Formats: sequence, structure tokens, C-alpha cells
Amino acid sequence: MPRRSSRASRQPVGSPYDAAVRLLARRAHSRVELRRKLARRGFDGEEVDLALAQLSEQGYVDDASFAAGHVRRRSAGLGPLALSAELSARGVDRAVAGAALDGFDRPAQVAAATRLAWRLVGDRRPAGYWELLNSVGAKLLRRGFSIGVAQEACRAVWSGTSGASQP
Repeated sequence: MPRRSSRASRQPVGSPYDAAVRLLARRAHSRVELRRKLARRGFDGEEVDLALAQLSEQGYVDDASFAAGHVRRRSAGLGPLALSAELSARGVDRAVAGAALDGFDRPAQVAAATRLAWRLVGDRRPAGYWELLNSVGAKLLRRGFSIGVAQEACRAVWSGTSGASQP
């Protein structure tokens, strides 16, 4: 029975530039993500660096705009801690991730956490505020919101407000 060749032993098809363009056509990628994916496809490191440099010059690879878009898309369901972890896992520099998260200020976090808390509560009304805080607040913490933001969102849901910051 013939032996199947592994992915690593196969020769890559086309150029790293073309492969990167195909990847970018599906969704935005950070520079590190593209480098990892192209290396897994068997492309040479120097060729990958040249392709990434060319794509960067053309404006197709930009970690700052990638991070800003990621924060915009995912901030409805995740807090800044989880977003920062996701960006770090995708290879975005900490300073670039921090700059992208600057636009997700505390009022925006409270508003997002409150909308999420309303969805998590659904039709059931908790027996008390502490029950709400223990169930929904804990879920907000696991999604990367701070304790203060989770408490504020739970207070807004408990009082029946729309989620504007309360004093």
C-alpha cells in the first residue's frame, strides 16, 4: 500500500505571495498568523518574509488595522482582557493591541457588558441581585470584563435600565 506524504514533505504550490493573498481574501490576518500559515504550507522563510514585506507595502498586512477591526467585531461579546488575549494569540504586539483597545473605553465596556447581561438573563428574572451577580456577573468575568464593569452591568439589569453608566 503506498504511503501518503505528510503535509510537511509536500512541495508548496505557487508562491507565498499568492498563498497569502488567498488567505487574506477569506479574512484579515496578522503578520504572525500569515507567517505561521505559510510556514505550515512549506514555504521558505526568506520567501515568506519578502511576500509579507510586499503585502505590507501594499497595505494588505497591517497589524494595527487588523487589531482595531478585531476589537470592533468582537467587543460586543468580549471584554478587554479576553480581546487582549485573543490578539496576543494571533501574534499582535502588546503595544499595538493596547492602542486598538484604547477605543473600547469604560462607557463602551459597560454598554457592551449590559447588552450581554440582558441576553444572558433572557426571560428569567433572578430571585435577587446577588443571584444575578453570581450567575451573570461570573459569565461576564469569564468573557474578559473587569469586576467593576460586571457589577455595573448587573446593577443596570437589576434596576431595569438600558445600561448607561450609573454614578
